Amino acid sequence: MKYTLNGKHEKDSRMMRDAFKASLIEIMTEDKEVCYLDADLMSCLGTGSLVNQFGDRVINCGIAEANMIGVAAGMASVGKKPYVHSFGPFATRRSMDQTFMSLAYAKLSAKIYGSDPGVTAAYNGGTHMPFEDMAVMMSIPNAIVLEPTDYDMCADLTKKIKDIDDKVVYVRLIRKNCAKVYDGVDVEIGKGITLKEGNDVTLIAAGIMVDEALKASEALALEGITARVVDMFTWKPIDAELITKCAKETGAIVTCENHNTLCGLGTAVTKVLAETTPVPVELVGVHDEFGQVGSEDFLRAEYKLTAEEIIKAAKKVISRK
Repeated sequence: MKYTLNGKHEKDSRMMRDAFKASLIEIMTEDKEVCYLDADLMSCLGTGSLVNQFGDRVINCGIAEANMIGVAAGMASVGKKPYVHSFGPFATRRSMDQTFMSLAYAKLSAKIYGSDPGVTAAYNGGTHMPFEDMAVMMSIPNAIVLEPTDYDMCADLTKKIKDIDDKVVYVRLIRKNCAKVYDGVDVEIGKGITLKEGNDVTLIAAGIMVDEALKASEALALEGITARVVDMFTWKPIDAELITKCAKETGAIVTCENHNTLCGLGTAVTKVLAETTPVPVELVGVHDEFGQVGSEDFLRAEYKLTAEEIIKAAKKVISRK
C-alpha cells in the first residue's frame, strides 16, 4: 500500500464522479466484458458520452433500480462484469432483494455505486440522503463495502474491483467536489491506512470525515494530545488487525462517519474491539436521524460531522481510559 498525503485541507478542483468515469473508460477499453448500467442518472454522473464510445455495453435501465440489478445479475451470469449506478438510497434500499438473491446468493458479482452519500446529497434532501446504505450492504453475506475518500482513491478502487467475480461490491461515491486528502494512493481492500501516528487516542474515519479527523488531530496536537488517524475506507472486510493494534497502543478510539452510528462504521469497529481489545469508544456520526434539505456545510454542522465534534469526542474518550 502506497500513498502521499496532501495535508492542505483543500477542496479538489476535480469532481469525484469524473474519477469514476475516467477509470470506467480505461477498464471498458481494455476489457470487453465490462458493462455499465445506470438508472436514468447518466447526466448527473457525467457518463452519458459512454454510449457513443461503447454502444450496447452501456444501458440506461430507467428509473427502475430493482430491475437494473436483475439485468446486472443476468449479465454477470454469462461472464459480463457490470458496473451499476444510482443514487445511494435507490442503489441499496430499493433493490435490496434483487441484490441479495439474484447476485449475492447466486455468487455473482456486480459493482454497485451509490452516489451522494449522507450529507453530500445536500439540496436533494432527506429522500435522497442515505445514512443507512452501508449498513444495508454490509448485511449481505460476503459483500465488499467501500467508501473512497477522495478522487485519487475512487480512481484506484474502481479499477481494482473489476475482476472480483463472486461477490457483490458496493462503493459509496461522492458525486461532486470533496477534500483532496491524497496526492496519489494505491490501496488494498481490507486494509485501513494509518495517516498519522499518535499515542493518546485513535481517530478511525471514512469518507468526508477523514479530512475532519486530520484537522482534529492537528488541533489536538496544539494541546499536547497526540491523535492517531486511520482512514478506514474498507468497511467490509474491515481491518480487524489494525483496529486491535490501535486499541492496544492508544487505549481509546473515536469513530467518525457520515452515516447512522447505530449500524455503520462505529458499530463495525466496536464489534472488533468487543471481541479482541475492549477500550473506551466514542462514535461521531448521525445519531438515528433522517436527512433534510440544506447546503452541505449546514448539514455537516447540523449533524455534528465536524472536526470540532471529533475533538470533543477525543477528549471525552481519553477521560474514560
